[in-house]
Amino acid sequence: MSVAVILPTYCEAENIESLIQEIEELKLDLRIIVIDDSSPDGTAETVKKLQRKYGNIHLISRPEKLGFGTAITTGFHHILMGRKIPDYIITMDADYSHNPRDIPELVDAAKRSYDLIVGSRYVRGGKVIGSRLRRRFISRLANVVAAVTVGTRMYDCTSGFRCYSRNYVKDVLKNLHSQTYEIQIETIKQARLNGFKIKEIPITFVDRKRGKSKLTGAECKGFLTYIFRAVLEKFLFSVVRKQTTN
Repeated sequence: MSVAVILPTYCEAENIESLIQEIEELKLDLRIIVIDDSSPDGTAETVKKLQRKYGNIHLISRPEKLGFGTAITTGFHHILMGRKIPDYIITMDADYSHNPRDIPELVDAAKRSYDLIVGSRYVRGGKVIGSRLRRRFISRLANVVAAVTVGTRMYDCTSGFRCYSRNYVKDVLKNLHSQTYEIQIETIKQARLNGFKIKEIPITFVDRKRGKSKLTGAECKGFLTYIFRAVLEKFLFSVVRKQTTN
């Protein structure tokens, strides 16, 4: 069983070294793909230093900040271009919001014939630590809207801590076009459209302790635009279906 871990980074020099070392300590058959958007704080240089210690780290340096969604799909493309495609692909934040020790649990869940495992803050057993009440409220509201939009009963559609099966990535990648954080909803939507099995498992999400949030106004706008288009598409589809059945 082989695993790949995708780590999108921008200014994560304070976290990336210890995070990668903890992932390496899991003793899995894995490779780590870091997608760095030209971080000015030396994130890439830290990763290059780690490459001299570990032979399973791949660094993709992009010329500028190109968006979280494209970082994920860039990682997917890189993995599929390799000689040996891993059985499972993990995506997670590089700011320690996600505990690397939870990776084996996501993989174990995927081994039970699931194609997309979502580490959920809001399913029973999940927790959020350190996040302000206002941020939690916005997050829960965004997830309710996202679930209704996609037509799923999931509790945490926006979680970035996930495990994808190899077959899912190979079949769905061509349909992923998100630029920013809407990738989280688009991947769930594509799983449903293509008949892939989804499961949520509880995780503990810890608000970042080091560094600053990289979420920008443009990325929030992109997320809301995607939601609006999805809602409009769903509404128009229901209108057309109603007219054709009358």
